[in-house]
Amino acid sequence: MNSVVSMLAQLSQYKLLVSLAVLLLFILLKYATVQLIKRNAKKKGKDKRDLVNTIKNLLNFLIIIVVLNLWADELQKFAFSIAAFMVAIVLATREFIQCLLGFIYLASTRPFRVGDWIQIGDHCGEVTATDWTKLTILEVDMETYNFSGKTLILPNSLLINQPIKNLNYLKRYVSHHFVITRDMSVNPYNFIDELTQKAAEHCQHFHDVAIRYSQIIEKRLEVSIPGPEAHIYISTSNLGDTCTEFTIFCPTEQALEIEQKITQDFFNLWFTEKARLETAKSE
Repeated sequence: MNSVVSMLAQLSQYKLLVSLAVLLLFILLKYATVQLIKRNAKKKGKDKRDLVNTIKNLLNFLIIIVVLNLWADELQKFAFSIAAFMVAIVLATREFIQCLLGFIYLASTRPFRVGDWIQIGDHCGEVTATDWTKLTILEVDMETYNFSGKTLILPNSLLINQPIKNLNYLKRYVSHHFVITRDMSVNPYNFIDELTQKAAEHCQHFHDVAIRYSQIIEKRLEVSIPGPEAHIYISTSNLGDTCTEFTIFCPTEQALEIEQKITQDFFNLWFTEKARLETAKSE
């Protein structure tokens, strides 16, 4: 017993070296664990990024606890020595404190996970990592549903100050909306039935899957979403032009392709109708 006490006393004299050794041990442990999980996930073809992120944060937390215990006496003396400046320190580190509170909020409520698509303020993207101070996302252009190639590092304080939108269901299917505006020379109601039929043909190959997926979303979110049939609305702009609005529930990666096909069908029908009206007028 005396030998253990004496050994601890000797180690306490070399706290810096012990701290560095503990840090090195935890870093090696974290690296080995993450590599093992990634290797197993690659073999099984599963996405384990959320598990890897959780393990990293857990080991980081353990490192902080161990180091704080090693330096507890020094930290206590230091805390007493700066008691008069605590208010100034809190004010100076309020952003960092807000980031810590944001992480606690994230860990307790779980509004999203690694791999989800989210929107915080004006920033949209896929979550790749979270830690005590920051949130890392890969930016997604919501106009094209493609990655912009930019990596955004957002402070966790935004999780408290900004509304969080979970856009995860948009990774697979999206209610894609677009508008085609033309002049008033042609009445789109003359070919709207044919246009609706052609839009349905473009969506036929994923119709059954879209029905099941929309039902899952409606049950989970308790909201009604349009689809999977294409919805077409006719309206007018402030300048008196005709606006044909389309809403389709389709796979995210096919949204722009289907938009182009429907746009092509619209212009073919529109110019055909316009040519018919001009021919009838000339006769």
